[in-house]
Amino acid sequence: MATLYQGNVPTMAQPTDAAGPVIRTIQLSDLHDALRRGWEDFKAVPSHAIILCVIYPVLGLVLARVVMGYSVLPLLFPLAAGFALIGPFAALGLYELSSRRERYEEASAWDAMEVLRSPSFGAMLGLGTLLLALFVTWVATAQAIYVAAFGYEGVTGLSDFMTRVLTTQQGWWLIVVGCGVGFLFALAALCISAVSFPLMLDRHAGAFEAMSTSLRVVARNPVPMAAWGLIVAVLLALGTIPAFLGLAVVIPLLGHATWHLYRKVIVSEPGARPVPPPPHRPRKPAADFPANLFPWRNRTDA
Repeated sequence: MATLYQGNVPTMAQPTDAAGPVIRTIQLSDLHDALRRGWEDFKAVPSHAIILCVIYPVLGLVLARVVMGYSVLPLLFPLAAGFALIGPFAALGLYELSSRRERYEEASAWDAMEVLRSPSFGAMLGLGTLLLALFVTWVATAQAIYVAAFGYEGVTGLSDFMTRVLTTQQGWWLIVVGCGVGFLFALAALCISAVSFPLMLDRHAGAFEAMSTSLRVVARNPVPMAAWGLIVAVLLALGTIPAFLGLAVVIPLLGHATWHLYRKVIVSEPGARPVPPPPHRPRKPAADFPANLFPWRNRTDA
């Protein structure tokens, strides 16, 4: 069963002081607990994984096919690694579900769409666009690094590509430089989005406040956040191995766990009131559409 955090109740949007939200110092054990809670959320509401995350295995398979078909196999790894850059935005619905379970509310796949009604959805969309731009820039940079190492000559197949990368000096240079540059992109994404989206969903913060808070979280907890980034990278890599199908489990797990990590690292404001659930809008059958469109037809003369 979901459990509320001590002193961390979901809060209404309230004015914050210039210093922003109060940040806790966390330990490595908190990362394990966040993953455990995330796994509990995933087991409790597994159906949403199909709706929210099926796009990722499908997209991965499509990208792999395009890469193989156009003889640009070297981009397959950068494309797969790029999921770490856009993942925080893609998990918006998962944060909503974890928030609902935290408040002991019913949570279903449909409820994940409630994030679209959040007052801060525009800010989330803006930050998501920034992460997408970071993803595109990373792919273009990875392509440029490969061209610098091997030129524009294509590869004949997977074995040819692996031979080039693993047995030549140019390949070793590609591995070192590519991983180093990729690390910088991943670090930038982690710093600006570690807790940004959960903060915007929970407190309706603006994009700038959310990013600055995320930067403060990383600065306050450099070792745990570095370990968190490594965990994310390893799990995403494992998820891509079986034809990207593992992402259908890895992405929801990380999404739920990110919400619980946010709860551990951000202190709730004193006197915060629980957020009431959004008003329920009953789904009306299609047969009622004409009557709903012309309500005056239902009126009776006095």
